[in-house]
Amino acid sequence: MGKLSDDNSSATVVDTLKLTPLAEFLRPRQVDDIFGQSHLLDPGKPLREVIVSGISHSFVLWGPPGSGKTTLARIYSESLNAQMISLSAVKSGISDIRNAIEKGRSYKAQGRATVLFVDEVHRFNKAQQDAFLPHIECGDVVFVGATTENPSFELNSALLSRVKVYVLKALHADDIRKVMDRCIRHTSSGLPEDFELNLKAVSIFAHSADGDARRALNFIEVAAALAQTSDNPKVTGKMAKEIVGDSAARFDKQGDIFYEQISALHKSVRGSDPDASLYWFVRMLEGGCDPIYIARRVVRIASEDIGNADPSALNLALNAWDTYRRLGTPEGELAIAQSIIYLACSPKSNAVYTAFLEAQKDVKQQGSVEVPLHLRNAPTSLMKELGYSDRYRYAHDEPDGIARNENYFPENITPVKYYRPVERGVEKRIKQHLDTIVRLTDRRTK
Repeated sequence: MGKLSDDNSSATVVDTLKLTPLAEFLRPRQVDDIFGQSHLLDPGKPLREVIVSGISHSFVLWGPPGSGKTTLARIYSESLNAQMISLSAVKSGISDIRNAIEKGRSYKAQGRATVLFVDEVHRFNKAQQDAFLPHIECGDVVFVGATTENPSFELNSALLSRVKVYVLKALHADDIRKVMDRCIRHTSSGLPEDFELNLKAVSIFAHSADGDARRALNFIEVAAALAQTSDNPKVTGKMAKEIVGDSAARFDKQGDIFYEQISALHKSVRGSDPDASLYWFVRMLEGGCDPIYIARRVVRIASEDIGNADPSALNLALNAWDTYRRLGTPEGELAIAQSIIYLACSPKSNAVYTAFLEAQKDVKQQGSVEVPLHLRNAPTSLMKELGYSDRYRYAHDEPDGIARNENYFPENITPVKYYRPVERGVEKRIKQHLDTIVRLTDRRTK
């Protein structure tokens, strides 16, 4: 076995490297060996009770890579004393599903349960997912699915209605350290002779694993392989950084993590927190997000959450987008950061956004109402004869530039007040101006 040490510790002789991957060799065999997921696996928690009590129960495990989905499926199968059949939706089709179901029926006839474990279940299409439904209902198999994507979007409602969804979380760094400590201290983990991992290296591996236990053990495997060819088998912090390299944080373009992080960025700007806004921006960049996507979203934020409270916010966001297109990475990213911080610090108003949505709703409900004659243009003599533009009052010719008591809505629609500027930023002055217009014109709205 190996050991954890500080930089001055002596090496420890261990067994030679085995062919079985560490992540597989050290896979927990019982619930109490699992680190993390306390919200599901602590005494009295739902998934633990299902497993330890051996309750026949179809479910889906939703969580990030390396959070223990496959491990839990195996432990659950053993708790049922069931035959486990595994399918990967990446490389399986309808014929594979049929074969698995037939095996399940055969085992059922022998009085034994079958756990059908489907990894990456979200990759199955609707027809493939539907193929499980009757067999879950009649008990041919106990269905256990694993997915990294949100089941609400990726799984059929019919399948979701027949299973319970358990949400797994990425492991905390302390949980990852425990996984690594168990690996290092395991008496037959297969690590090479004289292998040593100092505490700085453990910290780097635990942080870079980003909640993925499998990833952390893969780091140790690489370190162990290097130790076999090195005169110094001690893995230091410097070596650990080289092994980790540019290990990116979890970020799945167009997946759940993508939408969660862009939502966090948007809400941080809306909440006037420039520091959190900048943090999420950098998180997305480090994860591989296209800066152009973020720049487009920032333009949207400028209109939706700041609007006329600070009209210059939209110009700055557009300029940042254009600057990035001209400079590229990394120089152009600073312009996007500048616009994000400015927007976060700007006075907020969703008055334009709310007004737009309300007007949109009314237009859809009211249909194609005719434009009043006095608001129509009259470029031809025929149009003039028909009354187009008749009685139109040119506002610039009116006192104060306001046509008092004029109606600009369709004749059979009561005027509606959509735009309600807030008492912040430039909109405070806009509100004062609109209030003056209302007093002068007696413009009534509902």
